[in-house]
Amino acid sequence: MSNLIEIRWHGRGGQGAKTASLLLADAAFNTGKFIQGFPEYGPERMGAPITAYNRISDTPITIHSNIYEPDYVVVVDDTLLESVNVTAGLKEEGAIVINTTKDADYLKSVLKGYKGSVYTIDARKVSIEALGKYFPNTPMLAAIVKVSGIMSDEALLADMEGSFKHKFAKKPEVIEPNMKALRMALNEVKKVQ
Repeated sequence: MSNLIEIRWHGRGGQGAKTASLLLADAAFNTGKFIQGFPEYGPERMGAPITAYNRISDTPITIHSNIYEPDYVVVVDDTLLESVNVTAGLKEEGAIVINTTKDADYLKSVLKGYKGSVYTIDARKVSIEALGKYFPNTPMLAAIVKVSGIMSDEALLADMEGSFKHKFAKKPEVIEPNMKALRMALNEVKKVQ
């Protein structure tokens, strides 16, 4: 499975990391990919660290385990950088995408010598501006799609619009703000030099 992409998400309960990983799986499936999207739970409580995973491939996936050497890592909450080894097993030819406003020097100090690409996005700013509240999962979903190239920006936007119309059928007023958050995030994610 040389085309297999593995992604590990780190977040806190209630931030939507699990939901974002499942949305990514759905969107990738709708572009013809084979997918897996699953969470790993510890103590299930609001604010507790959680991990979620994605496998995305052009061919059937026969692996059924956690992901120990991901191609990409998504960090939804930068407070986890000091308490969780988010770069554990992360391939250097991959990348880490972090929701943060911290500078490059700080990031280098907490990423335990990781030599691969580091990308950041201020998902709080995007979320507040687009949604009026802090929901980091929508901007982080767009950021990992942009960084990984799993699908085109256009494919993501088209799929998510359909998904949001279904998910928010009773609250159509939240569809356009969520679409705005996706569009903004695709443009806001930046590589750390």
